[in-house]
Amino acid sequence: MKKLFTIVLSYLLITFNTFVFANENNNAHHLKIGVLVPLSGELKSLGEEILYAINLALYDINDPKIKIFPKDSGYDKKKIIESCNQFRDEKINIILSLVDSKFVKDLYNFKDLTFVSLSNMDSNIRENVIMTGINLESQLLAIKKFIKKEKRKKTVILFPKNKYSKHVEKNIQLINFTNTRLFKYDEDPKILTRQIEKLTNYKQRKINLDSRVKKLEGSENPKDIRELNELKQKYTLGKVNFDSVVIIDFGDNLKTVLTSLAYTDVSEKDILIISGNQWFDKSILEETSIKKFYFPSINLKNFEKFNNRFHKTYKSKPNEITILAYDSVGLIYYLWKTKGEIVSVNNFNIKTEIKGKIGNFKISENKIIQKLNIYKLENGNFIKNNF
Repeated sequence: MKKLFTIVLSYLLITFNTFVFANENNNAHHLKIGVLVPLSGELKSLGEEILYAINLALYDINDPKIKIFPKDSGYDKKKIIESCNQFRDEKINIILSLVDSKFVKDLYNFKDLTFVSLSNMDSNIRENVIMTGINLESQLLAIKKFIKKEKRKKTVILFPKNKYSKHVEKNIQLINFTNTRLFKYDEDPKILTRQIEKLTNYKQRKINLDSRVKKLEGSENPKDIRELNELKQKYTLGKVNFDSVVIIDFGDNLKTVLTSLAYTDVSEKDILIISGNQWFDKSILEETSIKKFYFPSINLKNFEKFNNRFHKTYKSKPNEITILAYDSVGLIYYLWKTKGEIVSVNNFNIKTEIKGKIGNFKISENKIIQKLNIYKLENGNFIKNNF
């Protein structure tokens, strides 16, 4: 396996050299981009895919003055610092990076280097790091606009109790939702289900149904018989105290929340159900009775075109984050062409809206905000919601 990876990495470096390492005599006018990604350890395949995406971007830009310098971020702080010191020694000051969130603060120590991170943990430019991932603030802005368009008046925002809870709360406060309450739930499925029961007043609604059914049983009134037959198709009687629910979660946790909502008789027919960005993951519907919900995300057509091209070129399905690497190279190149050089994160505050594969985004006042679309997942299909 190690030998195979070495061959793949060598192929990429040869491609980089062939395509972009031209005109060495005019080195002063080259754009030198460092790439700090995992090239060893458990995530080395992801690092390899990022290099593939960068290669596609280089091909499309088609400028021999771009030079790429990949280095290993490894899986610990020591390796990251070592690679950053090498970038510094080689006078490479703009770095496309992917490191674990717990190591991001270590990048702040290299103040003479500018890092374009593929992380989504912050919409703000911090120190010398700008994060181009699909950040939560951008997602919440799109969700807030959608809820307003749908004229929903009572929203509950659900998110798990974990190490990211404060991050979620901070972003919700930034957006300033109106008529909204927050509900933190436990990640243990059994506890979570009981909490959703409490949120939806499930036990009382269940009692309401049983009481009404008993009252109607035995009646020969045609109207009562019709109502009784309708009630027998339900699990509860009575409305919940909200008309829209936002779930800031993904994967198995999201599936559990959706299943719990269905179990407590919260129907997508009555309640607007929205989640955070799901990267168009259809598997969510495999383990839940909820068959329709909404989420903010990047441009689907561009995402599918990029994935198809990546698969056709490299015979493998790319990780979602690779499209961010493609766009980040384009962003760096655009700034370099318009500004002449990139000396700090301040150069990224360009204010004008930029169009990328993920869609449009804007960087101003030390903040990056993506303009996300709202998509509906219904009957196994993704449908763009125009609003």
